[in-house]
Amino acid sequence: MKSITIKGSQRESVGKVSTKALRNAGKVPCVLYGGEKPLHFSADELAFKNLVYTPNAYTAVIELQGGESFKAVLQDIQFHPVTDKILHIDFFQLFDDKPVTMDIPVRLEGNSPGVRNGGRLLFRKRKLSVKALPDLLPDEITVDISKLRIGGKVAVETIRTDKYTIMHPDNITVVQVKASRNAVDDEEEEEEEGTAAEGGEAPATEAEAEAPAES
Repeated sequence: MKSITIKGSQRESVGKVSTKALRNAGKVPCVLYGGEKPLHFSADELAFKNLVYTPNAYTAVIELQGGESFKAVLQDIQFHPVTDKILHIDFFQLFDDKPVTMDIPVRLEGNSPGVRNGGRLLFRKRKLSVKALPDLLPDEITVDISKLRIGGKVAVETIRTDKYTIMHPDNITVVQVKASRNAVDDEEEEEEEGTAAEGGEAPATEAEAEAPAES
């Protein structure tokens, strides 16, 4: 999995006064859990931009002044209720031999024939909770919908892999295509394509159909 580097400084004081002073200076107080003891540090709020405000999943490399470096994953984040500024972030330290659980984004691949026939694509789970060793965490989970017809669905059980564990029941639907009023029966489309092929003319591709005629 891709990582983002956060450069910060260890905090000597963790009281309310010092915390307020950090925030006034544009810094975010943070805590790193998972090690022998919690590690308190702070970093510029802008340093978290690509880690927090993104649909993608990343691990973090926390580099502190003095040369210490830690691999971590964002565990919890608090925002100001009015300004939405980041108030506090909790991280969990990663170890190469210890599994970790993260929410991983799902990416759909291909064109669904059910959608082409007027069906409605329902993307039920845009993220899936995954447990794996840090080196085996995927950047995303790809789901192929190129054979998904009207009434069809892709459930968790069909996308499981030995590389990581998906922390959801097998019957949870990730994506499905439901019928709509204007939907065309998939079988009718196949019959029409077969008839066109028997007539000796191959159906035009989308690119050919949209291309302007030559003068």
